[in-house]
Amino acid sequence: MPDQEYETVRAEVADRILTVTLDRPEKLNAFNPRMMQDLLDVLDAADTDDEVRVIVVTGAGRGFCAGADVSTGGGSFDHRKAGAWHRDAGGRVALRLYSATKPVIAAINGPAVGVGVSMTLPMDIRLASTSAKFGFVFARRGIVPESAASWFLPRAVGMQRAMEWVATGRLFGPDEALAAGLVRSVHPPEELLPAAYGLAREIADSTSAVSVALSRQMMWRMLGEPHPMAAHRLDSRIMSQIGGGPDPTEGIESFLAKRPPEFPGRVSKDMPPVFPWWQDEEFRPFDA
Repeated sequence: MPDQEYETVRAEVADRILTVTLDRPEKLNAFNPRMMQDLLDVLDAADTDDEVRVIVVTGAGRGFCAGADVSTGGGSFDHRKAGAWHRDAGGRVALRLYSATKPVIAAINGPAVGVGVSMTLPMDIRLASTSAKFGFVFARRGIVPESAASWFLPRAVGMQRAMEWVATGRLFGPDEALAAGLVRSVHPPEELLPAAYGLAREIADSTSAVSVALSRQMMWRMLGEPHPMAAHRLDSRIMSQIGGGPDPTEGIESFLAKRPPEFPGRVSKDMPPVFPWWQDEEFRPFDA
């Protein structure tokens, strides 16, 4: 990725891993429209950069993201002027994450509340620090779940636990998040990022970028299909397009030779035309 300064996040690439740090520590990295745009820009750049294999998202300071920035007061969520054309900012980030071609690991280092936790739901793997706290607090603010959480959260933890967290709006700790499957593991603060980078390096060093990108989209999109035949059709189509290509050849030859693979495929130019990459689903106003 080319070096670029962002106002609310830091983006740094090392060893084919892009670290995205939410960077408003004085506000516990509270989410605002500028952060939305910065995250969209970073994800667009990462998807087109073949040197980025994995994305790790974390927060600066003692928080991950304390939720929406409500410093403007009681009217912070007043979008009536936009009417039917209003698009939830967290939802735009969630949809962009959903369509990403690179796997995304959340390293949740502190409080993750409201949009601060719902934005992690389209990320693929979530790790938490022992100092993390979570809260789907929307009902306590008089609003509803955003960032498409009503779609993602029940799929992550089941309807019963999702509704409990949303209906009570209470804060809960990393142990409860782990037991429910919201996070994959819990780590002492100093071990959180090393654990996330360990997972990221395993992906970057051992797998085909094209295979991972396709597999990620297949698994996310199949969550909404009612019958496994949809998956059978999709994986049959993809296998017919890539099965004789250079990455499968390298995967088999490196396995037989007992050596690390060196996959030549690049997401930017070797993806078969299966999914509509780089864009959100079409948005229509509610009264259209």
